[in-house]
Amino acid sequence: MSLIKQLWLIVVVLLLLAFGGSLFIGVNASRAYIEQEVLIKNADNASALALTMSQMPKDEVTLELLVSAQFDTGHYRRVELRSPEGEIIEQRIGAEAISDVPAWFVDLVHIEVPPGRAVVQDGWRQLGTLVLESQHSFAYRSLWQSTLNLVGWFGLAAVISLLLAWWIVRQIRRPLGAVVQQARQIGARRFTTLPAPRTRELREVVEAMNHLSGAVRTMLSEESKKLDQLRQQLQHDPVTGVLQREAFLSQLQFHLDSQDARASGALALVRLAHLAEINERLGRAETDALLHEVAHGLEQFAMAHGGGIVGRLNGSDFVMLLPGKVDLERLRHDLGRRLTAMREHARSPVDLPGALIDYAQGDQRGMLLASLDGTLSAAEARSDAGLMIAEGPQRRSLFTSHDEWRRALQVAMAKGVYLAHYPVLGATGELLHFECPSRLRLASEWQPAGVFMPWISRLGLDSQLDLAVIDEAIRDITQRGKPLGINLSAASIRDVHFVMELQARLKARPDVAELLWLELPEAMAIHDLTSFRSLCHALQPLGCRIGLEHVGASFTRIADLQDLGLAYLKLDRTLVRGIDRVAEQQTILRGMATLCHSLGILAIGEGVEHREEARVLFELGLDGATGPGIRQHEKPAD
Repeated sequence: MSLIKQLWLIVVVLLLLAFGGSLFIGVNASRAYIEQEVLIKNADNASALALTMSQMPKDEVTLELLVSAQFDTGHYRRVELRSPEGEIIEQRIGAEAISDVPAWFVDLVHIEVPPGRAVVQDGWRQLGTLVLESQHSFAYRSLWQSTLNLVGWFGLAAVISLLLAWWIVRQIRRPLGAVVQQARQIGARRFTTLPAPRTRELREVVEAMNHLSGAVRTMLSEESKKLDQLRQQLQHDPVTGVLQREAFLSQLQFHLDSQDARASGALALVRLAHLAEINERLGRAETDALLHEVAHGLEQFAMAHGGGIVGRLNGSDFVMLLPGKVDLERLRHDLGRRLTAMREHARSPVDLPGALIDYAQGDQRGMLLASLDGTLSAAEARSDAGLMIAEGPQRRSLFTSHDEWRRALQVAMAKGVYLAHYPVLGATGELLHFECPSRLRLASEWQPAGVFMPWISRLGLDSQLDLAVIDEAIRDITQRGKPLGINLSAASIRDVHFVMELQARLKARPDVAELLWLELPEAMAIHDLTSFRSLCHALQPLGCRIGLEHVGASFTRIADLQDLGLAYLKLDRTLVRGIDRVAEQQTILRGMATLCHSLGILAIGEGVEHREEARVLFELGLDGATGPGIRQHEKPAD
């Protein structure tokens, strides 16, 4: 039996005992009082009537009148006068008038009062014995009415007491329920804290639980910071803090192969000209500080333009990747202004020539960098040291204007979205879910997301596309019964109408919601935590799983999101690639997997290129893997 039920049982039993005791004592006390009063009345009235009779003439008419007068005015059940021989001289008997009192109550209390007796004298001779017995119906009626009043008052007191008890139990139950929920969350590896309640005993429990939760949270944060420091040492340049060459090139290749808006964008190559001369003039320490200033300025520019990435290719060359649909002319203008400001505020006169180029899904990484390098050399030779736009690969544009793109995209979404199916497998080969990037039929061909997503974002059609993908995922799960993972854009999550529509669709199909895995970019959870938190609170009660993809740089902040109940993380391919050869990466991924499991989160590796990488990932403790090395591409039919 629960503690709350025990409390209620105690309250009810105490009330019943109080009522029963009060009723028993009250009824018995009233009955004893009534019996005593009736006994005195019988004795007094009998003595008074006997004295009157003794002083009056003893003829039959007088005696009859005296008995009748006493009987009619005194509410008696029996008045009789008997001779010394026991013969009845005069008698009056009343009816039992107890019709308005329940018979069971009469039997229960049963008033028994001896009749009053007195001797009637006729001079010195005894005329007879007078017996007088009062009517008990009035006593029963009075006792019944007082009992009803007592029950009524007790009922009112019981209602007030129960309401007060309900309020007190509610005040106890609320923090107790919160403590139980906190314990369950800790059991589910979600280390939340609660405000301390007023009740001393509960406050001590809550404070102890909060201390435990805070200690574990601190431990996880410290461990994640250590892992991040190791990742920084492995992937970042120690002088400037930006990505090293290999790490940046892996990120660039990942963007070129991706299935979303990052598959297109722009690259910028900026050179700190005459680095050797600057080093001779300023010395190593000052030159390193100058390199750090340049790198920091480029990072600020990249973050202001959609969360770009900056890397250091060699001693003097910095490369910047800006994903998404980019206008190169506008970018040249904005970046030129930033470089000019950096030159003016530099600790030493510097030249910062640069080159720009756009990229798209399918471009060759080597060709892009070679074109950038050649254009940068030309820019460096110019006297104005400006920015130049490199000539990129010749690409066939599906449509030439914004209006054409908008009409084509809306028509394609109206006709339906195709979902590709790439399996995410567990350590024993079991299917965790299918990754399902979207395809749209544009220009009579199924086009990957990297082709149309930049235009979807640019035209503000993110929510419309995501709802179309959700509808197709619901249809697919209904037909196949397999779990699907679909991507949601950051713009859709910020759209309250989209979240409400998504919630309504999943509420209508709870069987589908349990098989749906929703993925969001890592940056969405970190930089727009309010929208992400609202999405988690809206969808998690429906049974779907919410996770983050491309997790890497901001892993240290994942511990701050553990109260949201994330189901899984997909670790960035830059951490996975070459895992079978780099011991430092193995240490990082093993620690990440351990932290994920400490928070009750599945850890899945992205971009696995061959089985040996997958084997090492599972040995390190990861729960799943996906990538070209372990999946079969499923192409849509024409």
